[in-house]
Amino acid sequence: MMRRHGWPRHNMNLAATLRIALLALRTNKMRSALTMLGIIIGVAAVIVMIAVGNGAQARVEEQIKSLGSNIIIVLSGSITSGGARGGSGSQPTIYEEDATAMMREIDDIQAAAPTLRASGQVIAGNANWSTTFYGITPEYLEVREWPIAEGRSFETTEMNGSGKVVLIGQTVAENLFGTASPLDQVIRVKKVPLTVIGVLQRKGQSMSGQDQDDTLLMPINTARTRVIGVTQAKSRSVSSIMVKVKDGADMTQAEARLKELLRQRHRLQPGQDDDFYLRNLSEILQAQEASSKVMALLLAAVASVSLLVGGIGIMNIMLVSVTERTREIGLRMAVGARGRDILMQFLVEAVTLSVIGGFIGIMLGISTALLIAKLAGWPTALSITAVILAAGFAAIIGIFFGYYPARKASRLLPIDALRYE
Repeated sequence: MMRRHGWPRHNMNLAATLRIALLALRTNKMRSALTMLGIIIGVAAVIVMIAVGNGAQARVEEQIKSLGSNIIIVLSGSITSGGARGGSGSQPTIYEEDATAMMREIDDIQAAAPTLRASGQVIAGNANWSTTFYGITPEYLEVREWPIAEGRSFETTEMNGSGKVVLIGQTVAENLFGTASPLDQVIRVKKVPLTVIGVLQRKGQSMSGQDQDDTLLMPINTARTRVIGVTQAKSRSVSSIMVKVKDGADMTQAEARLKELLRQRHRLQPGQDDDFYLRNLSEILQAQEASSKVMALLLAAVASVSLLVGGIGIMNIMLVSVTERTREIGLRMAVGARGRDILMQFLVEAVTLSVIGGFIGIMLGISTALLIAKLAGWPTALSITAVILAAGFAAIIGIFFGYYPARKASRLLPIDALRYE
């Protein structure tokens, strides 16, 4: 194979084509770098945006898991006084017996946990902390899917006999005891001494941003008779009932049956307003999960526009390159290069720009995603699929946007190209 000016005469192989393409790119380093910049930014943006979107989605899934799955919350209704209607819970209308009836009469319900809620100061030695405490039944930990990290749960005798025992969340444990073990320590809640028998596993923040670990749990009878001190009229009323529906059951149907049962038990007439509220957490969480998926797709779509802009930049630069190298193309054709050799050379140049830019973009995207997670505290989840797709998309863009300039170069007539000035 004869060569002149470093070009193969004919039947160029891929290695020779790649060598010529790299030589041309090195000749115009600044132009090549600026051309790759669009691809670099595009690929990096796609990876970062998908990582941020996936991170947000993972956070929603974590919140779903922390709340427990298939949850319906029953709250007391409101009361109207002097023409003004109070908010939810202003009138005690739900009772422990309602929870018992739910588990007995509705097959789709796995567990129902009545709770009493209050807040106040907790004292341990010289330390004190203001927190929310709940009076619970054994079903509460099952409904919330909340294991105990250290210690034990309540015994039957403690639940039935208003035992002076308590479970505390991680935040309460850290603020009252620091690094020391809180087990068997005595704390005071509204001057009532309670022994810590267990520490709950960390749950993190809820959807509303509330710290779920800033809590304290005690037997419901202990809360009622020793701590909260409710009146006789409210002796069996509760703040809320958390209902866990069995896996696979229809949440909408279970909600409807709950409503029907409570209206019957509360002797509400047709047309009379409910004296309770139902909140289907699964519907709320599913809506939030769906919105986070849409947001992730939207972010990826916006980032993909950067890749398209980078591809247009490649086409623009390659067209300029064809114009500037018209005489070179004519000379190569004059010494035996065929149209497809010229087509392949310019196509390889375009793809090389895209691949190198894509590789740098991948490194930049991964680094940026990790940096966002570390410095901004925003959850990110890197996806291998996103990296592969971004790299593949970059190569496809190089071929797609590089084809027209390459084809234009390959169709030049040697005599016209040699005359070009």
